Amino acid sequence: MNFIIHFTTSTRRLLDQRWQTALKQKQTQLVKRITALQWLACGQAPKLIAARLEVATSTVYAWLSAFLHKGEAALEYGPKKGRPARLSQPQLQELKAKLEAGPTGCGYATGLWNAALVAQLIEQEFGQRFHPRYVAALLGKLGFSYQKARFESDHLDPLRRAEWLEKEWPSIVNKARAERALLLFGDEASFAQWGSLSYTWAVKGQQPVVATTGIRRGYKVFGMLDYFTGQLFYQGHTDKFKAETYCDFLRMVLEHTKPDHKVIIVQDGARYHTARTTKEFVAAHADRLEVYQLPAYSPDYNPIEHLWRRVKRAATHNRYFATFEALVAGVEAALQDLLAKPGEVKALAGTILDTWAA
Repeated sequence: MNFIIHFTTSTRRLLDQRWQTALKQKQTQLVKRITALQWLACGQAPKLIAARLEVATSTVYAWLSAFLHKGEAALEYGPKKGRPARLSQPQLQELKAKLEAGPTGCGYATGLWNAALVAQLIEQEFGQRFHPRYVAALLGKLGFSYQKARFESDHLDPLRRAEWLEKEWPSIVNKARAERALLLFGDEASFAQWGSLSYTWAVKGQQPVVATTGIRRGYKVFGMLDYFTGQLFYQGHTDKFKAETYCDFLRMVLEHTKPDHKVIIVQDGARYHTARTTKEFVAAHADRLEVYQLPAYSPDYNPIEHLWRRVKRAATHNRYFATFEALVAGVEAALQDLLAKPGEVKALAGTILDTWAA
C-alpha cells in the first residue's frame, strides 16, 4: 500500500520532543514507535521501516492508526499487566543497598554473593521465598551482573586521586594540546612462557586443560600509547625491567618521533621510572621530554592497561608455548596487529580520563 503522511510543524515538534525524552528514559519501544512515525512522514515505505526497526509491518500500521485516532495519547505506555510484584519498590531499593554493602556488611562470613545466598537474604529480610534461578533475573533488573572481583590497594589515597583527576590531568592534557605534543601513557607488561588462563566456552563437566612447560620465563615489553591518536610505541626484551632498559626505550621513542615534536609522558611510580639514571636522561632531553607521575596505586587511570589485557587475550590466554621463541612470536604478532590499528587502540583505551579532558 502506497500512501503519503503529512504532519504539521507542531506535530513534528511534538514527536521530536517525545523522542528525545523517550531516549533519555531508555523507553526503547516508544523510541521505535516515534521513529516509525517520523520515517512515515518522510515518505519511507512501512515494509522498509518494519525491517529497519525489526518489527512486523502490521505493527507499523497499528502505530500509525493509533496515532491518527488518539494523537499524543497513543504515545503513552501504561503499566504492564501481570501478577503484582512480590517486592515493593522501597523493598527493592533496600535490597539493592544491602547487596552493595556486600555479604560481610550484611553479617555473613563469606565475601561472595551467589543466588542461593541472595535468596536467603530476601527471605530473611522480607519474608519472600525466591528460587535461586529467579534471583539472577531479579539482580539483573536491579543493575547487577556476575563479575570477577579485582584487588585494590588499601594504601589508595582517594583525595590524591581526585585531585590528580580533576586538576592535574586537565592541566596536562591542555598543555599537550597547546604545544601539539604527543601525550604518551607508559607502562610495562611481562608475558609468561607458561601462559595465562582465562574463561572459555567448553562442554559441561569437561574443564578445559591447557598444557604448560612450567618454565618461569617471561617476555618483557615496555609500551606507550598516544592519548590523542592511539599511536603505539613498544620495545620487547628478555632482560629485567630497570632504569637502563627503560632509558633505551625512551631513546627509541624520541628517535621515532619528529625532532621538533615534544613528548609528554604520564607514568606510574615504578622504581626504574624514578631512578636517578632515568631522571638524568629526562633532564638531558628536557627540550623535548616532559614527565608526569600518576597517583600511587592508580592503574585504572592508565589507558595502556586495556591494551595489555587485549594482547594477553589474543596471544597468551589458554595457549601452550613449547619454546620461549614461540611465546615471543605470539606476543609480537598481537602487538604488530595493534601497531597498525591506531584508531582501534584509541577506542580500546577509552577511560574515565576522557570525561575530565573535555
